[in-house]
Amino acid sequence: MRISDLQDKDVVNISDGKKIGNIIDINIDLNGKASEIVVESNHFFQTLFTGKVIEIKWNRIEKIGKDVILVNID
Repeated sequence: MRISDLQDKDVVNISDGKKIGNIIDINIDLNGKASEIVVESNHFFQTLFTGKVIEIKWNRIEKIGKDVILVNID
């Protein structure tokens, strides 16, 4: 799977069912493994003016489906 494939998927929190946003980047650790996904907030104006992004640890990803990435965050 390519990063560009992940960017097309919605990121949804399974704890409340809300869409968080879309992946804009992936952080890689010193061993070359993906450590976090960087998600741009779903709230356009909030992101535009504050530059707010959410970093989600890779181990918080529950499932990567055809159209959605399910994560478990509080």
